[in-house]
Amino acid sequence: MSELKYADIKVGDKATFSKTISEADIYNFAGVSGDFNPVHINEEFAKNGFFKTRIAHGFLCASFISTVLGTKLPGPNTIYLSQELQFKAPVKIADTLTAECEVIEKIDKKKILKLKTTVYNQTGVPVIEGTATVLKYEAS
Repeated sequence: MSELKYADIKVGDKATFSKTISEADIYNFAGVSGDFNPVHINEEFAKNGFFKTRIAHGFLCASFISTVLGTKLPGPNTIYLSQELQFKAPVKIADTLTAECEVIEKIDKKKILKLKTTVYNQTGVPVIEGTATVLKYEAS
């Protein structure tokens, strides 16, 4: 598969990535990030909390947006400039998430793209909504 060129990207283009959240994903993310908040890793603690069970880290789930941006749309050589996020619903172990990125604006002079970023669970409920701004680097 050849790399997507900035000129070929159009407003309205979309790409997705899906993954089911496992217990191992949560523990691995805690280890990498250092976020050992017991709401994520301790069921006994979490069952008495707001969600009554453990939930996945918000940034674990948001990282799927980065997967789309860096591998699919715009793809390799994408440089993240900013990301605005709103966490809308909890994510539990065994939830299947789909990150969707949709091009909403092109700034041709600088090869910058703005994308609507949404992560849905398996029932179609948005768990994260936001906007990303990226640069599609292309060597001259």
